[in-house]
Amino acid sequence: MGRDLAPTIIFSADDFGLTETVNEAVERAHREGVLGQASLMVAAPAAADAVRRAHAMPALNTGLHLVLVDGDSRLGHARLPTITGPDGRFSRDQARLGVKYFFSVAARRELRAEIRAQFAAYAATGLPLHHADAHKHMHLHPTVAKYMIAIGREFGLTRLRVPAEPPAVLARAGERPSFGARALYAWSRLLRRQAGALAAAEQVFGIRWSGHMTLERVRRLLAVLPPATTELYFHPATQKCETLAALMPDYEHEAEFAALLALRAAVPA
Repeated sequence: MGRDLAPTIIFSADDFGLTETVNEAVERAHREGVLGQASLMVAAPAAADAVRRAHAMPALNTGLHLVLVDGDSRLGHARLPTITGPDGRFSRDQARLGVKYFFSVAARRELRAEIRAQFAAYAATGLPLHHADAHKHMHLHPTVAKYMIAIGREFGLTRLRVPAEPPAVLARAGERPSFGARALYAWSRLLRRQAGALAAAEQVFGIRWSGHMTLERVRRLLAVLPPATTELYFHPATQKCETLAALMPDYEHEAEFAALLALRAAVPA
């Protein structure tokens, strides 16, 4: 999965299309660093700019970053009155949305329509669908995963991110795993079962240190990784613009971008 710059390591970027500073970081990290794949937010403000850049980088494996929480919808509030606010955005309250997606018939109907619309919008870009994942790993929700996988397969989906971050590896990297980290790792097994024959990395890192995948931390991970297909995902940006500061005030976007550039000297081609 991905354009591996070491035999089993995939360097990936989320939120492609969110801002032009993110898009610029993705492009430069691919051309000048180790970035091999990126996940596109099709309804985000800078999606068109991201698509233009992606078409100019055929070696960059692009996929869909499905947004069903804390972001813009494709269909808007008139079509999604149960699951979006008047501005057409999904709430930041992931737990509350998760309850709706599970129990509400209307919410599930709208959820299916929005997932289909986002896959269709991605197909309309003309970019190959290399993989799919979800903003804030919302596809760990079994209802979301069910629709995402079924609809995604209609659009040619063959690869899926399973956010499985082994606590034992984090411990070897000097991070004491919390109870929540262990519970999330166990819960990810359900998504792996749902994924079935879809390809997925055996382990994924970037959850515990989301927004803080600095060069020092990534080097610690690389030193202790077991021999398994591994995805390391980042949230790079060339600068902390107003949008990023509002949405992710504590994220170290620029440091993550710098790490993707610096790792080129440390990771075998």
